[in-house]
Amino acid sequence: MKIISLCPSNTEICTYLGIEDKLIAIDDYSDYPLHIQHLPKVGPDLSIRMDEVEALEPDLVLASLSVPGMEKNVEELVARGIPHLVLNPQSLHDIGEDLLKVGKATGNEDLATARVREYQQTIEAFQNISNQIDNKPTLYWEWWPNPIFTPGKINWLTEISAFSGGKNVFEDVELASVQTTPDDVLSRNPDYICMAWVGVPIKRIQPKKVKERQGWSEMKAIQENKIFVMEEPLFCRPSPRLLEGLKKLAGLLHPEEYKKIL
Repeated sequence: MKIISLCPSNTEICTYLGIEDKLIAIDDYSDYPLHIQHLPKVGPDLSIRMDEVEALEPDLVLASLSVPGMEKNVEELVARGIPHLVLNPQSLHDIGEDLLKVGKATGNEDLATARVREYQQTIEAFQNISNQIDNKPTLYWEWWPNPIFTPGKINWLTEISAFSGGKNVFEDVELASVQTTPDDVLSRNPDYICMAWVGVPIKRIQPKKVKERQGWSEMKAIQENKIFVMEEPLFCRPSPRLLEGLKKLAGLLHPEEYKKIL
């Protein structure tokens, strides 16, 4: 089977399932795993060169709606009659379901079922430890600095916060992504700031941006210098690599409690 992935999270799903050898092309932002970087690149996820996709005659294209604007890729795939599967996970559970969907669509259902079982067991192990932790610090996640975007209740980062023994300070907002204000964040006074700017390499994320905001010098997290600069690929992409992010965050917040499974 010849597969083309149009976004990094889909490429990482193929890798987790062990079927990345079936990929014949990927989008420009799929930077993991390294051993498939020789494959043809068909453009950035919001500007896919669909003529090239069609010319490669794929058996299946893995599309996504995880970023606003990706709808046009799906519209083009439909218009051209190219076989495709559209993924749009919002939670860790959804990612597990997508693993099964991709496994079934590629003729690897048994393999996918086994991998999903491992995936769920990892999550359950962290959840069980979290349930025994009484002191759960509040976390402010910054996805984008200007305007400020942060994950709300319907988001994998809220789950990751909980399973690592913390609490998303915006978990009360019934949205996947929340556009908020500096004053709103300040009023919530989080214990930690977690910076993971979407699409921005970790070396370019600047903690001074949050430290310099008006009034934020009074924030608990800044006064205690509890600012984590996180790897965007481990926290912002809806793929099984989020489990690596979960392990990292749990180790930062509660290293003793989680040491047996890290």
